[in-house]
Amino acid sequence: MSTNTTTIRATEISLPTAYLAIATSGGVLLLLVILHILTPEFDPSWRMVSEYANGQYSWVLSMMFALWAVSSWILAFMLWSQISTTAGKVGLFFLILAGVGEAMASVFDINHSLHGLAGLIGIGSLPIAAMLISVSLGREQEWSGAKKVLLLTANLTWFSIVLLAASFVLMIVTFTQSGAPMPAEPPTTLPLGVIGLVGWTNRFLIVAYCAWVMTVGWQAIKIQNHN
Repeated sequence: MSTNTTTIRATEISLPTAYLAIATSGGVLLLLVILHILTPEFDPSWRMVSEYANGQYSWVLSMMFALWAVSSWILAFMLWSQISTTAGKVGLFFLILAGVGEAMASVFDINHSLHGLAGLIGIGSLPIAAMLISVSLGREQEWSGAKKVLLLTANLTWFSIVLLAASFVLMIVTFTQSGAPMPAEPPTTLPLGVIGLVGWTNRFLIVAYCAWVMTVGWQAIKIQNHN
């Protein structure tokens, strides 16, 4: 009986929704690349993505965050029929919440007091969602073949946070060792000896988050085409 129930849920996957989840996440990464090209004055090695709000193309950044939110909500909608466990449903809640944080970031840029809250909600919620949802899907018969790749990409989301935190610590430590005072605002140049990797780890986080969404979407397409 449980096998039949799982198969019925698998056939409820909406292919257009799955493709749209992949397309919107891919659009996020494309807009990030475009920002690099349009705003070369922001060194990607240590300037945070949110700092593009202070450039000439802040509207592109707003579009990127808005599209990011849409991709999270679309995936949650697509997975609604696929989640049967309580933990998985909690994961869906956090996925929706991640979209809320991403949407907030599109409205409240780095110069707004609510941008930090937006980042906390968006960045903090998705790894929880990714782990709970991936574990839940991996227990379903139709999704069991995708368990390893789902867990791999889910683990990349929280690992990217660890890398981002480590790069911040490294930057602070090398700032202290350089003897230069810690700036209140993001500096335009780094003092000699300061190791700035926070920009790359920040961008890796975005890639990791989008990779998980795209992976879930692609596995859903494979499952639906197989049925």
